[in-house]
Amino acid sequence: MSEKWDRRFLELAQHISEWSKDPSTKVGCVVVGEDREIRSTGFNGFPRGIEDDSERLEDREQKYPLICHAEENAIMHAARIGISLKGNTAYVTWPPCSRCTRSLIQAGVNEVVFPADVEVPERWQTDFDIAIAMMNEAEISVRQA
Repeated sequence: MSEKWDRRFLELAQHISEWSKDPSTKVGCVVVGEDREIRSTGFNGFPRGIEDDSERLEDREQKYPLICHAEENAIMHAARIGISLKGNTAYVTWPPCSRCTRSLIQAGVNEVVFPADVEVPERWQTDFDIAIAMMNEAEISVRQA
């Protein structure tokens, strides 16, 4: 896709990330088909029907077992409405973690694009390195835009 479309979809992912109630990290994902059609979107948050009050969101021990990452939410939303993501591109506001990378691979996504200027916290760096290696091995194109 052109630089213009990369920028547009990353800006949309950034907009969608603002829907997250997570006080520490907001992540958005837009999955796009080969004709630039939006197939699914997601942001990090609790599953449907799970109370996302500030007490739970501010306590990492409570939050982490409950939260769905943006990529997972985009994949699960597509599955819920019967949309295939095979051969699609995922635009995300952060590089995917290893957990989301497994899901992106299994969903058939063949390209992942994230911003070049993202600053990954030290605590996530090892996991992101694993995720990038997984995508490379699975022959998923990884680009920074």
